[in-house]
Amino acid sequence: MCLAIPAKLIEKKGEIGIVDLGGVNKEISLAFVPQIKEGEWVLLHTGFALEIISEKEAQETIELLQAAYGIK
Repeated sequence: MCLAIPAKLIEKKGEIGIVDLGGVNKEISLAFVPQIKEGEWVLLHTGFALEIISEKEAQETIELLQAAYGIK
């Protein structure tokens, strides 16, 4: 099973971005979403931002993942 998780873009340098994953920063590829702006949310899979999503959708997904894994 493949899982894409929400991440918030905090820094953009061309096709490379830094996202916040619940307090952990990770460098990712923005090649599939070159139009993204800092502060927007993406679905992240294997180091690639696949799709820009709304903050509402990101928060709903985070809540579902936290409930599924018993994380608060």
